[in-house]
Amino acid sequence: MTTTIKVSDDLRDRLKTQAARDGLTLGAHLERLADAEDRRRRLAAVKDALARTSPADAKSYAAETAEWERLDRPAAS
Repeated sequence: MTTTIKVSDDLRDRLKTQAARDGLTLGAHLERLADAEDRRRRLAAVKDALARTSPADAKSYAAETAEWERLDRPAAS
């Protein structure tokens, strides 16, 4: 299914030029832009959560991560 969206001619032309530059259809380019925005928002949420993490929790997380990484390493022969 497809739909029509109303954008200015200038914006449409810009998007078409960007899509053509990357060898994409306009729809594929818009999907890529939407995916990038979703990713940007997820990363911003992670950054915000990390900023709100207490020093004690960050230290505990680092210790637990180090332990998991140590256990994940193959045993030396």
